[in-house]
Amino acid sequence: MMDARNFAVEDTLRNGVVVTIRAVRADDRDRLVKAFGQLDRESIYTRFFTFKHELSATDLAKIGTMDFTRDVLLIATIPVSGDEVVIGSASYVGYGNRNAEVAFTVEEDYQGLGLAGRLLAHLVAIARGSGIESFEADVLPGNAPMLAVFSRSGLPLRQRRETGVVHLTLDLQQAPNRA
Repeated sequence: MMDARNFAVEDTLRNGVVVTIRAVRADDRDRLVKAFGQLDRESIYTRFFTFKHELSATDLAKIGTMDFTRDVLLIATIPVSGDEVVIGSASYVGYGNRNAEVAFTVEEDYQGLGLAGRLLAHLVAIARGSGIESFEADVLPGNAPMLAVFSRSGLPLRQRRETGVVHLTLDLQQAPNRA
């Protein structure tokens, strides 16, 4: 089984920017608060389906209680002035026997560069190693870029429209369908 708590890889985005994708750590709280504070309102709405001004104490407390098996949070960072700046995140939270809900946030300047797809691929590998069999996500119908990320994943995908959202289920047990 993969050691998700210590997961870290370097990757290169389409524009040549090198990012570190790694498991969140307790010392990332301030980085996450700062990153959230710099998101556009629209990005916040497409992630949370509501407008939030800040991450709640409950949101931040989850960082310290993650088991990195049933719930995982990966962040994407770039180096800036001797520190790291969070430019994206992806998480899954397990429920039921072998299912998990997945969600993403990517800072606007880094959208469209393949970051969400890379985050998804790493989450899939971690989830498979932990026995997760499917990911589910609710995406706003107007969020075409996120719908495309799921579609391009190559994973068997079912989708249905529900009130105001597109509900997606990705099958992690089968090999990706690559065209």
